[in-house]
Amino acid sequence: MLSTTKLIAEPWDLGEGGYQVGNFPLLWSEWNGKYRDTIRDLWRGERCSLADFAFRFTGSSDLYQDDGRLPHASINFITAHDGFTLNDLVSYNEKHNEANGEGNRDGESYNRSWNCGAEGKTNDPEILALRAKQRRNYLATLMLSQGVPMMLGGDEIARTTSGNNNTYCQDSELSWFNWQLDEEARSLLTFTRKLIAFRQAHPIFCRHHWFFGREIHGSGVVDIGWFNPDGTAIDDSEWHDSSTRAINIFLNGAEIPNLDNKGQRILDDSFLLFINPSENPLEFTVPGAVNAQKWSVLLDTSDPNGFVEKGEVYERDQVMKVKARSLVVLACPYCFTTSDHEAPNSEAD
Repeated sequence: MLSTTKLIAEPWDLGEGGYQVGNFPLLWSEWNGKYRDTIRDLWRGERCSLADFAFRFTGSSDLYQDDGRLPHASINFITAHDGFTLNDLVSYNEKHNEANGEGNRDGESYNRSWNCGAEGKTNDPEILALRAKQRRNYLATLMLSQGVPMMLGGDEIARTTSGNNNTYCQDSELSWFNWQLDEEARSLLTFTRKLIAFRQAHPIFCRHHWFFGREIHGSGVVDIGWFNPDGTAIDDSEWHDSSTRAINIFLNGAEIPNLDNKGQRILDDSFLLFINPSENPLEFTVPGAVNAQKWSVLLDTSDPNGFVEKGEVYERDQVMKVKARSLVVLACPYCFTTSDHEAPNSEAD
């Protein structure tokens, strides 16, 4: 019975030495609080180093690789049972725990949240649209990251606790789920379902092993590439530069080290991720170093639907304008096949 038990730590406690993210032994997975903090800072506009984001996005090898663990040791999350819900993360700058009867002293005061321009409820359509986009940004980043995604129940329907980040003591509308979904909640639920299905359909987003930063199967292209928005490769001096406000990531579906249940290599589409957390639209260039001609837009968080039907097609060195605070995913289906492993026949069942 215990041989298949999954050991997952919430690796922090009160007092000196209580914070133990990355310190649990082999076979343990951990709630990755550093992932939560980095991704929250990224999308709320706080400057963080590119290296820190890269570690979190690729499974946090700096925390888990040296003791023999693999990317699934990182339980990635944006929100959990303590703290703000996802909706409140983009709706409140401050906690509002007055109903708990402790003078608003309980609960975490530093939430790495951003209310998008107004505290709490608002009828401003621009603020509401930005909050909806930010929810899509967080969920998309979570599902596209290496590691194991963990969602807080209710985030998929924009559940709110009205800014109360410590509702353990509440048996009231503050902590209950409202199952009467409005249009906004239904839209987010549809997007979340599609996002989960997208991750499940593409093994490139849930690799069993770490990235190598080089080709391993002879595709002629590295397994992961890191580029500036203009398509130039990120150099050593930029990795620890907190002024970097956008990133262009290439994921090679022909360089997945996983094997399927028959011991065969796994092939997937290849992807470009244009990530623009800045307050201004930016131009992104399809990197010339990635030798593939056709990239079609599949997902754009600036679109209220998130996923795009019949998205625009971009060629190598072509420029795409990405809206402020948005994430775009482009795909090149099976574009880096190798001589010993051809792409699946799309017409075969």
